[in-house]
Amino acid sequence: MSEKIVAPSLLAADFANLQRDIEMVNQSEADWFHLDVMDGVFVPNISFGMPVVKAISKHAKKTLDVHLMIVDPDRYIKTFADLGAHNLTVHYEACNHLHRTLQSIKSEGMKAGVALNPHTSVQLLNDTIQDIDLVCLMSVNPGFGGQSFIENTYQKVAELKDLIAQKNAPTLIEIDGGVNADNAKKLTDAGADVLVAGSFVFKSNDPTATIKGLKERIA
Repeated sequence: MSEKIVAPSLLAADFANLQRDIEMVNQSEADWFHLDVMDGVFVPNISFGMPVVKAISKHAKKTLDVHLMIVDPDRYIKTFADLGAHNLTVHYEACNHLHRTLQSIKSEGMKAGVALNPHTSVQLLNDTIQDIDLVCLMSVNPGFGGQSFIENTYQKVAELKDLIAQKNAPTLIEIDGGVNADNAKKLTDAGADVLVAGSFVFKSNDPTATIKGLKERIA
């Protein structure tokens, strides 16, 4: 069994004290930084763009897991590679030629991820799963932090786990949205490998302890 990964989402960090929050994650037991890039078109919110990713990359000492919630992500694959992204996740719903997009991401030396909105079936990845390093299941509707968890996610994790096993694929399962101490263990028991936690970490009184607690729960 490989170790389960905790990826604090910097969308929930304090942007007036971003360096402080990055250092906190560096020194914590967290494994990755999760960065949500939103364009106000694919999702109804705008988060942050290249200059902020560049600033984060300068200080972050752990894997940068970049999640593009944008239309036409192919235009920016090389840009995010140059900014220091290790993983680049695009939305299934935003890609006309998913296989080609995955190949482009890998050709830039990054791991290729695909995110699925809550209503998108995991079966749609049947033909590409062997080319996907990471599937990010949205457990809230994308675009805003702090939403509550969609219960159907457990079923989706189990279905995706089956598909990965059938195809003997190397794919990790990531959960993004509404992750907290109550559902973390249930998610990893269902087959999740990576848990993204935003508000739960950064809005807690002691984010370092909260991350440690999550890691202990899913160990």
